[in-house]
Amino acid sequence: MRVLIVDDQTLIREGLVTICEHLEDVDVVGTAGDGEEALRVVAVEDPDVVLMDLRMPRMDGIAATRAVRERHPRTQVVVLTTYSDDESISAAIAAGALGYLTKDAGREDIHRALQAAARGQALLDPVVYARIARLATDRQSDGAESGLPDGLTVREAEVLAQVARGLSNTEIASVLFVSEATVKTHINRIFAKTQSRDRAQAVAYAHQHGLT
Repeated sequence: MRVLIVDDQTLIREGLVTICEHLEDVDVVGTAGDGEEALRVVAVEDPDVVLMDLRMPRMDGIAATRAVRERHPRTQVVVLTTYSDDESISAAIAAGALGYLTKDAGREDIHRALQAAARGQALLDPVVYARIARLATDRQSDGAESGLPDGLTVREAEVLAQVARGLSNTEIASVLFVSEATVKTHINRIFAKTQSRDRAQAVAYAHQHGLT
């Protein structure tokens, strides 16, 4: 299988290249240090699987995963990251990642995830799988108990309230103790659910529904 490795840390990127080059059925066709570079390489090399980091400059792994899946649907994405928090997992899966591993994964774990993705099958780190199962249960409970309009989750309502206060994404991230990339993901979902074209419409929606 043809594999592209994406990570902003040179040492990790080169280490992953070394690991993958020793897997007999893997051909590393390129590397990239951020999401924008990854998209350029995908367009040229047409890899079967992208091994994708999440936290990167210019374009993060979430945005890059979404763009790869939209522009090159044949290419699958396996996330390999140090982050296993609920927000990162949810955003990556929603963006179209087929696999999700943490960076304590071993060589065989990476190999199995690449093979599964190349076949169009999902393979998740056991810890990640457990978190997804819990998230699904929590969201069912949230939807039943929150009474929020248009399917908004409690966290999305919290983000929307901060938007209505006039806070920037950076400020919201600081207030809610999440990454700026996570805030952007929530805002995109809020726009979709509330049918808002921009922040001004989202603010009007928040006031209309008493979410300020």
